[in-house]
Amino acid sequence: MTVLELRVPVAAPADRTWAAMTDWTRQGEWMLGTDVRLTAGDGAGVGSELAAFTGVGPLGFTDTMRVTTWDPPRRCVVLHTGAVVKGTGEFVVEAVNDRASVFVWIERLDLPFGVVGRIGWPVVRPAFAWGVRRSLARFARFAEGYGR
Repeated sequence: MTVLELRVPVAAPADRTWAAMTDWTRQGEWMLGTDVRLTAGDGAGVGSELAAFTGVGPLGFTDTMRVTTWDPPRRCVVLHTGAVVKGTGEFVVEAVNDRASVFVWIERLDLPFGVVGRIGWPVVRPAFAWGVRRSLARFARFAEGYGR
């Protein structure tokens, strides 16, 4: 299991950061190369399911997920159920004060492709982490203006 944890400060209260984070169908506005759609449930509770296509044009893969923990406005956990991505994604919102919060993104992944994936991860990880950091910076701006 590989763990990647990144955090970003957000100049928005925790409830607004939570609302922006769980607006699944708008994640493509801040998450690089990703388009998310809701496939089951209302997106606001355990059992909701999502499909996130990540890639450029037709080249990419679909990451399917099921919400397994829903604790607004603090924590959401998804189980990756697709053929490529396995493991969990955890989204945490930490309140700083009534005007600021921190968004934490934690991925606990079982690397695909067996031994090849484990050997290749040290090469891929920096680019993956860069993409997540870039997406989190975009998320902070998205959340700060969300609902205004």
